[in-house]
Amino acid sequence: KTGVRKIGHTGTLDPRATGVMLYLISSRCTRKAAEWSSQDKSYRASIELGKTTGTFDGEGAILTQSDYVPSLLEVTKAIATFQGTLLQIPPMFSAKKIRGQKLYELARRNLSLDVPPISVCLTTTFISYTYPELILDIDCSKGTYIRSIAHDLGQILHSGAFLKALRRTRLGPYSLRECLSQAEALSPDFNLEPHLFFP
Repeated sequence: KTGVRKIGHTGTLDPRATGVMLYLISSRCTRKAAEWSSQDKSYRASIELGKTTGTFDGEGAILTQSDYVPSLLEVTKAIATFQGTLLQIPPMFSAKKIRGQKLYELARRNLSLDVPPISVCLTTTFISYTYPELILDIDCSKGTYIRSIAHDLGQILHSGAFLKALRRTRLGPYSLRECLSQAEALSPDFNLEPHLFFP
């Protein structure tokens, strides 16, 4: 489509996630991948309470179920703990590498290890709550796992929870307003030129 062979990106999304993804076209741009990947990000997260899964999202098998229905006050108090700088343990089903191996490769072989926590910075905003669905907007630093936030929130609420849906709404200065759908971008008749940014 572009005539350029070397194309990179600034970080993949989970299989069911949608939203902003920045493509780096040409070696001049791919050299800046680390710089762009370190940008803060924003997400709209739909969290389902009452169940836990092995992957912390809807991809995994359900491990536990609970009939406990947290009150709105309990939910807002729990959300207040996901603000500012905190330590987060990445999920085993993730692409994070420990000693050269991706965690999900170990998890698929039913292996586990102690994953060191990472420091992340969050601003978590309550959007709506109608049990079992909780909607949050989350602004976060590089390396944050929204699936882990969903799981940890469920533990605090004593109900369990998993990430039902996720949409990345911002990457650095770029938001959904600047985005094209894959269908548009790959259409033979679509002119990409006005949508390219030249650093």
